[in-house]
This record gives sequence, C-alpha cells and structure tokens, in this order.
Amino acid sequence: MSTPDLNMLVTLDVLLAEGSVVRAARRLRLSPSAMSRALARLRETTGDPLLVRAGRGLVPTPRALELRERVSQLVQGAEAVLRPAEQLDLKQLARTFTLRTSEGFVENFGPDLIARVAAQAPGVRLCFVQKPDKDSTPLRDGSVHLETGVVEKTTAPELRVQALFRDRYVGVVRMGHALSQGEITPSRYAAGRHINVSRLGLDRGPIDDALRPLGLERKIVTIVGGFSTALGLARASDLIASVPERHTGNLRDGMHSFPLPVSTPEFTVSLLWHPRLDADPAHRWLRECVRDACAAMR
Repeated sequence: MSTPDLNMLVTLDVLLAEGSVVRAARRLRLSPSAMSRALARLRETTGDPLLVRAGRGLVPTPRALELRERVSQLVQGAEAVLRPAEQLDLKQLARTFTLRTSEGFVENFGPDLIARVAAQAPGVRLCFVQKPDKDSTPLRDGSVHLETGVVEKTTAPELRVQALFRDRYVGVVRMGHALSQGEITPSRYAAGRHINVSRLGLDRGPIDDALRPLGLERKIVTIVGGFSTALGLARASDLIASVPERHTGNLRDGMHSFPLPVSTPEFTVSLLWHPRLDADPAHRWLRECVRDACAAMR
C-alpha cells in the first residue's frame, strides 16, 4: 500500500471550507486548473466525488460532510506541532526535572537553585539523584534531564555541554588542627592522616601523582565516595580532606581551607544534557537557573 500524500489534507481542508475551486485556489495561491487537478486526485484517493455541481456552484457530498470536521482538526493539529513553541509561562509550568550530580553539588548549590526555581516557577519540582558513574545512558533514555560533571573521553559525543565553572583542589581541616596554622609544606601536608574521595574506592589520585616526584606519599586512612562525607569526617576529627574549592564552598564554612602545597591541574565542571532537550523552552530556562546559581557561588 502506497503512503498517502499528507499535503493533500491541507488542500482538502480548504476545498471543503470554501466549497469552491476558485476560492480554494486563491486561498492556497494556486491556479484554478492546478486546484482542479488536486480535486481530481482527492476524488481518486478517497473514492468519493467530495464536491459535486449544483447549478453554478459546488455542494459537498455526505462523505465530504463527514470528513470536514475531522480533516480540519487534523490540519490544525499538524500546524500546532510545526508551529514554534509559544512563550513559556513559568507561573503555569508544572514539571519535574531530574538532575544527576556528584555528592556535594546539591549541598553547596542546591539551596540557591531551589530558591530560584521556586520564585519563578512554583509548579516545578527538582529531583536530585546520585551520580555513581560516568555512564551517559540516563541522559540518552530521558530518565535524567541534566547532569553536572567533568567531561571526559568516556562522555557520549552527542551530548550538549556548557561550562559552569573552573575549579581546583584545596586542603581542608577542622579549626584548631595543626595544619590550620603555619606554612603548609609538601612534607608537612603528606605526613598527615588523609581522606581520599573516590566513587570507585581507589586509594590514589592526582594529588598522589603530584607528590610522587617529591618522594612523598600521603597516608590514606579512609576512602569515601563523596566530598560532603569527606568534609563531615574532617570536621569531626584530625583527618585531612582534599576537595574541589568551588564545588564545596558552603560545606567548608567554619573549617580551615588552604591551597595544596603541590601543583594539581584545574578542571572544568560542566552542565550536560541530551540534544533532544536542547530547544525545549522549559529545559533551556532550567539550564539558565543552574548557570546563575553556580555563578552566584564564588
């Protein structure tokens, strides 16, 4: 069975509405002869005359009367689908967006982001889920709408990426800790008891790679999966946490932070989403909210 020409629906809609080949041709900016040929194709396709002569005019057949309302609705629906999205009404927007972030992001940026969203779109709900790995499947299948993180070689190439901020690692200890006073040398830093943050449970990282050429090695006492957990332990003990500076700004309140005594590369934390949502006005608005919340936390 051949695929029907859906453009004929527009022609049929105009013909049935006007009841005249001449007026329908004028409305569609066609010649009367071209419109007559279109009517002939419609008659052949539907198996019905559709419009028949009555005196000097044309009248619809019962089949045409039956189709008129249905065809009009179909054409209006198609036009609505193809029409550019209407202006977003944030006050009436009611959606739930799922954001996947590393531990610490919500604790640090979440309060401001939630307040921004609530002030502009009270019907929008944010669902934050943990980020156990770098797998891009949740973005691809739509179960996650936005993600924050560092772009790596394993990141799906089709994802859209927007840089949020540059970050670097800093050392953090409780107030009164020995490292809260005096110069922090590489040997003094390495000699302490450390917390390593690794989702995969690794006991080494970029900081250890930077210490190795100096003949130094950290003593890793415990390994945790997130930055807020590391800071919670450091706040209540003599352990040293090494965490991203911007990523953990609020979480380090009341603690002593210091630049690492070794050089480690800065990195960019980005916003990631699937291209299917790129033009969605509500999603675009949410991306702006996330960017503004991150920019405000300096």
